[in-house]
Amino acid sequence: MRKISLLALSLVFLLSACAPNFQKQNETVQTKEKASGKAIIPKYNISNNYYRTILPFEPGEARGLVVNNINTRYDLNEFEMGLMRIAQNKFDTDKYYFQEGQQIKGSTIKQWLNRQYTDAQLKQNKLKANENIGLNPVNSSPTGSAPSSPIYLAHILEHDYLTKDDKGNVSLGGITIGLALNSIYYYKVNPDGDTFEKKIPFAEMEKEGQKMAAEVVKRIRSMKNLSNIPITIALFEQQSKTSVVPGNFFTYSTVDQGSSDLNSWEKVDEKYYLFPSTDAENDHRDDTIAFLNFKQDVEQYFPNYNGVIGRAFYIGDQLQDLNITIPIQFYGKTEGIGFSQYVTGLVMEHFPKYLSVSVSVTSVDGPEALIVKKANATEPFVYIYQ
Repeated sequence: MRKISLLALSLVFLLSACAPNFQKQNETVQTKEKASGKAIIPKYNISNNYYRTILPFEPGEARGLVVNNINTRYDLNEFEMGLMRIAQNKFDTDKYYFQEGQQIKGSTIKQWLNRQYTDAQLKQNKLKANENIGLNPVNSSPTGSAPSSPIYLAHILEHDYLTKDDKGNVSLGGITIGLALNSIYYYKVNPDGDTFEKKIPFAEMEKEGQKMAAEVVKRIRSMKNLSNIPITIALFEQQSKTSVVPGNFFTYSTVDQGSSDLNSWEKVDEKYYLFPSTDAENDHRDDTIAFLNFKQDVEQYFPNYNGVIGRAFYIGDQLQDLNITIPIQFYGKTEGIGFSQYVTGLVMEHFPKYLSVSVSVTSVDGPEALIVKKANATEPFVYIYQ
């Protein structure tokens, strides 16, 4: 039987994709953002897939809006982490430092997420034409009718990337913008009535998203200190409110330093699948079979089995990560340990060496065990929660 390492490691360390890059000490730098002051660059970089974050941590201007505008916690996590992956195409993790968006005010983003007003609405709200800055299309339908057009844009997320000069001064070196777009539009005809939903065709969503992206870049270029900053802007398709897998970024473009024109749109070939599901079976049959064999062995061992669910992340046709959840009713801690040992063996047996797999074993009392097999690792990490 394979040796199992029981290590009390943090989740972040366990789930990082590469070996940590530990530097000798924290670095104090001088910031130029907003008000000058001292900041700290952490000495630990847990993975080359992540950026080191400038401290003290400054919450993004739009913090709080994302929870209200994004449909699920799966979409919320992927919207943030996916945008960071896209940033790496332009901003090297060794040269740039991360900071939540500080340039576009939260109140501005809130206005941009609105619909365009009709002339009558402008007059009713006592607004001037130049204050009509909503990015979503006008709703010209009368009260009590279905909207004439959907809300395409659900949220705008800004990430800032900072650089350090030879004197230890840190300043803004680039920004990324994520536009979360609705694949399904939810609406009410009457405020207290039923909620209806409308599927938005992908081509329509993409066209509207690219049009909005061009307008966002134009507005960013008119802002103080942003006329000459490189920009990456990406489109994210969020899933329905009932989805148990996240949406994904599907395209991005860059704007060169000093330019207001978008370069060509680049495809982002990423997608999440639920295991088991018809889509996964149709698109990735071999991977589905491996998962089903694993699931069957779990069922044969444990009579109190409640279900095994996998969330698989693909880049192109290649499975990158598989996160599995196993909810179980345990009658004792030793039973949970024995089950976790058994599942660890199944993970090493059923899935190929190149694949990263994590398994979360849970009960009604909360998490029981975390099993992590990194790509090409010969030994798994197992953490039993106390």
